[in-house]
Amino acid sequence: MKLYEFAPTRSIRVRWVLQELGVEFEPVTVNLAAGGHRSPEFLEINPAGKVPALVDGDLVLTESVAIVLYLAEKYPNKGLLPADLQQRAQVYRWLLFAATELEQPLWRIARHTFLYPEDQRLPAEVALAGNDFKAMAEVLEKHMQQRQFVVGDGLTVADIVMAYTLDWAKEARLLDGFPQLVAYMERMYTRPHAAPRIAQAFASLKA
Repeated sequence: MKLYEFAPTRSIRVRWVLQELGVEFEPVTVNLAAGGHRSPEFLEINPAGKVPALVDGDLVLTESVAIVLYLAEKYPNKGLLPADLQQRAQVYRWLLFAATELEQPLWRIARHTFLYPEDQRLPAEVALAGNDFKAMAEVLEKHMQQRQFVVGDGLTVADIVMAYTLDWAKEARLLDGFPQLVAYMERMYTRPHAAPRIAQAFASLKA
């Protein structure tokens, strides 16, 4: 099994799941800063030119949420995806909530802060996206009251995806006023098999 990754990206989600599962894998760094994602070799793996990508035998899989679901289903005895249908549906719900309601505003902020060429950035979009994120973060804040995990009484892939997304929000300085979310995120990253925080991943690139 090979994981094509770049330290600070959503690759962190997949690496974390693999580490929680205790699965051996070969990490392959795709250096986005050096244009490695545009190389012909990598574009054969993911024509979209994005990481992460997982190669497991004949299977080539992209999109971090799809990958973590695949891994959870491949190793059902590890419990990262509930056997109960209703609990599993809740995991799907919160995975999609993270990807659509929380992550999309974060992407808008990133695009209009440093990804787009400077003459294409719209400062107003940053403020609007921040407001959109906070409105949905309030929903999650209420959900997490009296909870240790997003779904049920144990770790699922929803927690790993959510913890990374909240760490991204922390980097964007959007978690002030959400004590439940901050405490939850910090707790997730103290797990023995947790992946590095985004800030740590960036720092490792400069080492």
